[in-house]
Amino acid sequence: MSERLSEASLDRLAPSVQRPAYERAATRIGVVHFGPGGFHRAHQAFYFDEMLARDPGLAISAVSLHSRGVRDALMPQDGLYTLVEKAAATAFRVIGAIREVLVAPDEPDAVLARLAAPELRAITATGTEKGYCLTPAGDLDLAHPDIGRDLSGDGAPVSFPGWLVAGLGRRRAAGLAGPVVISCDNLADNGRRLGRAVVQLARAKGEAALADWIAAEVGFPNTMVDSITPATDDVLRAEVAEATGLTDAWPVQREAFLQWVVEDQIGDLATPFAAAGVTLTQDVAGFERAKLRLLNGAHSTLAYAGLLLGHETVAEAMTDADLGGFVERMMRQDVAASLAPTPGLDIGAYIDAILGRFRNPAMLHRLSQIAWDGSQKLPFRLLQTTAEALAAGRDVTRLAVGPAAWMGFVRREALAGTPIVDPLADRLAELGHAATGEAARDVSLFLVLDQVFPRALAMDPRYRGAVTRAYAALTGPDPRAILRA
Repeated sequence: MSERLSEASLDRLAPSVQRPAYERAATRIGVVHFGPGGFHRAHQAFYFDEMLARDPGLAISAVSLHSRGVRDALMPQDGLYTLVEKAAATAFRVIGAIREVLVAPDEPDAVLARLAAPELRAITATGTEKGYCLTPAGDLDLAHPDIGRDLSGDGAPVSFPGWLVAGLGRRRAAGLAGPVVISCDNLADNGRRLGRAVVQLARAKGEAALADWIAAEVGFPNTMVDSITPATDDVLRAEVAEATGLTDAWPVQREAFLQWVVEDQIGDLATPFAAAGVTLTQDVAGFERAKLRLLNGAHSTLAYAGLLLGHETVAEAMTDADLGGFVERMMRQDVAASLAPTPGLDIGAYIDAILGRFRNPAMLHRLSQIAWDGSQKLPFRLLQTTAEALAAGRDVTRLAVGPAAWMGFVRREALAGTPIVDPLADRLAELGHAATGEAARDVSLFLVLDQVFPRALAMDPRYRGAVTRAYAALTGPDPRAILRA
């Protein structure tokens, strides 16, 4: 086994590996990040690594609310790890932005001290929307067990909002300024939702003055993040060891494409953020819509049609001239027409970038994984776009292919006895078994799913006709005919 990555072994890295472009000992922790998983280390930590070359006060204290794995892997490496960028030419870079990793249940006083430190400038977070402890309506879920424990006042905080309330309370008591809190989760209106939950928790704890202070003094900007980051495995660890000459317990990997869009309400952080390539805007929602409809909508169409044609990965599916050309036409001619202009977003260039990502052979992004949870994804990724197109009198032939392919996919999986990964799995399996292959009948079975298809859309004869024609083509003897539309 080769020597392990650490500060002491940095000078023994292979010459091709990029090293931190700053003196780590001169950096200061100014960011507390909750949730130091693979996405954070491949995404935000990379941006902060870029910023540290210009602003040494933005090193990271990474806080895990539960797992000890990242701490145990990275602290023997002095917080260093390898980022592998998968492109035509794979690149290796050692990231030095994380100076420490804390496990909140083990080190609650250290976490609170970081949150109350005068030099703190930002709190960032990546987890899941479950960690926000919200009701379906978007308010704080006071019945959530973690929130219940935080309301009891017994011991250290448990929930993410609980840690924020406790840390911000200490800052207010010390007369310190409120930091900016930047959610980096894939949740629409993420900053506003998090800010509302934190204020609601403070009020529920009987701390009205603190709640008012948080509402007035702490920024919760909305954001959007994007980059495909496959999980770390032993194959990646071996690849890193061979390329760098050092052993890394937990390297991370991602595609070359990287996007971080932040609402331009971050004060003096705007300068280092912009210099590192972060997009600052007043219209995060415009970027979110473009991602949801162009990237995610195309992904779903590619997944279901690609699986029916026997493809396994996104890159492989894009080498299919019929399918790849169809997806590009759908994006440029149908989806782009549904997007209002957004300052700073060039739709044509964004489509070019997405197509380049789809064609990247170094990224083994499986269509079967993208196909999960179709009943939850299709309404946002394709059906809203379709409804707007119909309202504007535009043709929806291509936009109907994704949902029709989904129906065909569900039928195929059900008949094969393959478990369907979807919250509506049992109902979908019933529909798949009931489908006979007769297009009008099968499509009618699916269109009554009001959890998926809005009634007005499902009853529109133009849409029913388009989906029926697409389903008949995709499940017939020449499934490629519809792709040439």
